Amino acid sequence: MIVIVDYGAGNLTSVRLAFESLRVPARIAEQPPEVLDAERVVFPGVGAAGAAMRSLAALRLVEPLRAVAARGTPLLGICLGAQIVFERSEEDGGVATLGIVPGRVQRFRPADPATKVPHMGWNGVRQLRPHPLFEGIEDESEFYFVHSYYPAPADAACAIGETDYAEVRFASAVGARNVVATQFHPEKSGRIGLRLLRNFTEWDGAC
Repeated sequence: MIVIVDYGAGNLTSVRLAFESLRVPARIAEQPPEVLDAERVVFPGVGAAGAAMRSLAALRLVEPLRAVAARGTPLLGICLGAQIVFERSEEDGGVATLGIVPGRVQRFRPADPATKVPHMGWNGVRQLRPHPLFEGIEDESEFYFVHSYYPAPADAACAIGETDYAEVRFASAVGARNVVATQFHPEKSGRIGLRLLRNFTEWDGAC
């Protein structure tokens, strides 16, 4: 069973409906034992890093998420969930996050004042290396983004996909052992996004 972690960060129903359209059982859960018992974990989210980390702490979900990642359970972070798997975010004046993947999260600071932040809309993802998450997905396929901050992995080899925006080439998809994270929203990215979610459901967590 796939567990979609509910920590008050929103966007849960659209993720669940995406799996439902694939006929893959998935349920929304907020209790630590449910997360720990999951066969796969999806860690979605929209909003701010500080509020999300406070919510995770209040729900006692910080250590279960770290434990899931440490034991090899396939884990997918989406948007804010993708950012929180790193060690620290610049958002909210600087926030310590889960520390599952070494690296930090930075804000877009475009030199051109005409460049809009947040980055919102469709953009291409260049695949940097083969990964089961991209099986059957063409290089440079477009996915849907909504974000003002972006991941900066400490190890560049963790980036499996990259995207250009606001004079920055950033890691839009990350793979570190059994953890994958997408800055874009696969559940809002149509057929290609559903294929990526299907790939996650079939992935054994090894790469």
